[in-house]
Amino acid sequence: MNETFLDLEEVELELDEALLEAVDEKAFADHRDNRDAAIRDLLDEWLKRRDEE
Repeated sequence: MNETFLDLEEVELELDEALLEAVDEKAFADHRDNRDAAIRDLLDEWLKRRDEE
């Protein structure tokens, strides 16, 4: 069993309606309606942009 996730921090996000709609659109278009995958994808994009700054 892969236990690498056990040392990760937990975060809680509050999304407004517009952002939630954007996540749902990305989930439908790119991830076969999988909202969790869309959120991970968007978070990954944000982290990469932040690292470039």
